[in-house]
Amino acid sequence: MGRQPDQLQGTLDLLVLRILRSAGERLHGYTITERIQQLSEDVLRVEEGSLYPALHRMEDAGWIRSQWGVSENNRRARYYAITSVGQRQLRLLERKWARHVKAEARVMKHA
Repeated sequence: MGRQPDQLQGTLDLLVLRILRSAGERLHGYTITERIQQLSEDVLRVEEGSLYPALHRMEDAGWIRSQWGVSENNRRARYYAITSVGQRQLRLLERKWARHVKAEARVMKHA
């Protein structure tokens, strides 16, 4: 039994919201993907084709906000920050993730 698409989407949402919360500043998409890859020790890689639709969806939901700015390469980039609604959503996703991990651990221990 594989993961349902909404579970994968929820995992990406969780990772992005955590990165934005921990940054304490606005980040552009490339930096978000770099941090996920770096913190996962190159195990997790988020492709642009997954990240940007997720960012747009999360912005539409009010979890993040964006603003245009200039990157360190002097290029125009969209910067994202978590909102208070996103903070609440992050707490909900963290609780769901913790339940999921505990359930998998019980299966691994007892199977």
